[in-house]
Amino acid sequence: MQYSAQYFIDKLNLVEHPEGGYYISSFRSAEEMAVRDVTRPIYTSIYFLLRSQDISHLHRLKSDELWYYHAGSPLTVHMVYPDGTYEAKKLGLNMEAGEVPQVAVPKNTIFGSSVEDANTFSLVGCMVAPGFDFTDFELFTQDELLADYPQHEAVIRKMAYKTIK
Repeated sequence: MQYSAQYFIDKLNLVEHPEGGYYISSFRSAEEMAVRDVTRPIYTSIYFLLRSQDISHLHRLKSDELWYYHAGSPLTVHMVYPDGTYEAKKLGLNMEAGEVPQVAVPKNTIFGSSVEDANTFSLVGCMVAPGFDFTDFELFTQDELLADYPQHEAVIRKMAYKTIK
């Protein structure tokens, strides 16, 4: 059976995410831990869907995030590490083409994602540990990122908001 993006949006009750794409919280640890002078769940997990016409805009978390491929086309995760280096990893199942079924994004890394194939989507899972909280979520504008990482102008112009909505 061929599934569409709308099928997963409807069946999983996905809603729009501020960074772009669609999501829903799927798991949240009942146990909590103290981290950065606050309490967070040990982990949280979401379903995240990105269509080819969408961008998961560049943002940063204060926790590590693991991405898991589920369905659709490959997803490219764009990362600017704290030392300023850039790396793109393809999340998917075609390992001969350099894809991997899971990608780790270390805390404090600026990152976003895109679907390179036209007229399609990617459904992934994202687990954050310590658990996600929107107070630990930081979106960036192109100007903010270009001031610190001018060497990555092309990816910043593609992946960052011109202005925060």
